[in-house]
Amino acid sequence: MSHPAFCGLSRQHLGELIEELAPRWDARCESVRRERRQGARRRQAGAGPKYELVFADRVLATLVHLRTGLSHEALAVIYEVGSSTIGRAISEIRPLLAERGFAVPDRPGIRLRTLADVFAYAAAENITLRVDGTETQVRRPKAHYPGRRAFVSGKRRQNTIKTTTISDQQGRTLWSGAVRPGRMHDQTAVRTEGIADQLRQHPTVKAEVDEGYRGLANEFPDQISAPPRKPKGIDNALLTERYGWREMRRRQSSNRICVEHANAEHRQGRPLQRYTGRREGYGETHRAIAGLVSDRAAKRATLHKPSTELALVRAMAC
Repeated sequence: MSHPAFCGLSRQHLGELIEELAPRWDARCESVRRERRQGARRRQAGAGPKYELVFADRVLATLVHLRTGLSHEALAVIYEVGSSTIGRAISEIRPLLAERGFAVPDRPGIRLRTLADVFAYAAAENITLRVDGTETQVRRPKAHYPGRRAFVSGKRRQNTIKTTTISDQQGRTLWSGAVRPGRMHDQTAVRTEGIADQLRQHPTVKAEVDEGYRGLANEFPDQISAPPRKPKGIDNALLTERYGWREMRRRQSSNRICVEHANAEHRQGRPLQRYTGRREGYGETHRAIAGLVSDRAAKRATLHKPSTELALVRAMAC
């Protein structure tokens, strides 16, 4: 199961991930045990029943589930344990993956966890961000369920959940989040996350967006670049004018197409092609997969060298 075809990671990447997550998993398990017994340990460390799956197998089972979408029952047959054991392992490891954040190219050890971190990084490195929204089909809520229509996407005419991805000029994921029901507009989702405040705090940061973020482009014309509007009477204008308008749109689209490639990398994880689990868990699953994708993308060669030392906006507790 450690083969890249199953887990989606190279052997080296898998080893580094297990080494990174092991202390956090031990600390979380000890915290749960302490809360359950309401006090300090009464027996020696290691006493009591043992786990059916060792930590490495727990990580592997979670990675295979996120990569291929294999059910708990199928993974239970492979590992010769009960399906509840697989479900418990995934519920323990997936939050750790989601909390890791997103890798920074050429900056090992630094990860971006918030929108403020992304804008601070872009301002320090003079990077033009690419912003785009994507939708994933989810199960239809039950009849008469409160807020049932909130998931109906006006674009896809399906029940979806919407997320927003930010990448650099090479299509490497820097942040992915703003999880909202599919009915919410792309621009509203990122405004809810506070992107307008970040643009005011970092006036040098620029971004390329599509037509869905026209309002942001109108509010921040010096920072946000959206496709040029279609001029009135362009259909009856001279051929050179029509060609010029189309060429401007083509170049703007070419500048931001890399974020579409980043979204395509996320969809290599089967759950993000069509999510069949509980909608409440989609955000955690999406961040876990996007964080793993950012690890691979950050290792791609950079076209420019970093110029400044980075520091996180605020200290993050592990």
